[in-house]
Amino acid sequence: MIDDIKKRALHRTRILEGQLRGLEKMIENEDYCVDIITQSLAIQKSLGSLNKLMVENHLKTHVTEMFEAGGETRDGAIDELVKIYELSRNRS
Repeated sequence: MIDDIKKRALHRTRILEGQLRGLEKMIENEDYCVDIITQSLAIQKSLGSLNKLMVENHLKTHVTEMFEAGGETRDGAIDELVKIYELSRNRS
């Protein structure tokens, strides 16, 4: 994993951890529904940022190596990218 991306990804997970704890407290306290939804949407955005970092790392490391290897390994990289694309489209 690229050091800078790892550092940013870990930072993002710590933010997410705090956001989730906050969401849990909001539910326990029976806060206003719109406020809970707003927090939930913020968490989803943070998860999207984490996913973007992980895709960036994967492209810069594994996919690059797989393309350089060529052949079936290259085809495997393409399959992975298509899978990631499909998974992201299913969330929408």
